[in-house]
Amino acid sequence: MNVEELLDLMEETLEAGTAVPFAAGKRVVDVDRMRDIIDEVRNNLPDEVRESKKIVNDREQILKNAHVEAEGVIQQAEERARAMVSEQEIVKRSQQRVVEILTAAQTQNKEIKRQTSLYCEEVLKQSEEALVKSLSNVKNARMNLRNMPSRPARGTKK
Repeated sequence: MNVEELLDLMEETLEAGTAVPFAAGKRVVDVDRMRDIIDEVRNNLPDEVRESKKIVNDREQILKNAHVEAEGVIQQAEERARAMVSEQEIVKRSQQRVVEILTAAQTQNKEIKRQTSLYCEEVLKQSEEALVKSLSNVKNARMNLRNMPSRPARGTKK
């Protein structure tokens, strides 16, 4: 029997039930017979109805799983975003550190050049003074030689 026929049989069983005195619309029916018919209806329901019932029953679990999965995706996205921001921050700090190192190196380079120039100037000044003093000594020695009276050499008479 199909579902339609079983529903018709249920209706016939209800109509065939004995009316209850002083209770309009109530009847006494064979409970076992009605349960058998209901079981037959359940057995003859299309698979789609059973599947949809299962889906309805599983709906909460499906929604919960979807929510958990969505939370996982969001968490992964947030972690990735934090990692990217962290990487950018590291790059930014590194670039700032490079600028600081370059500035310090350039400053140190200028100072070394200045100190080297001062040192070379001092050495050249001392060398010049030593040469001037030596030159003065040489001039004085020459002058002394010129101003010396001529002496005859030993053994020669004048």
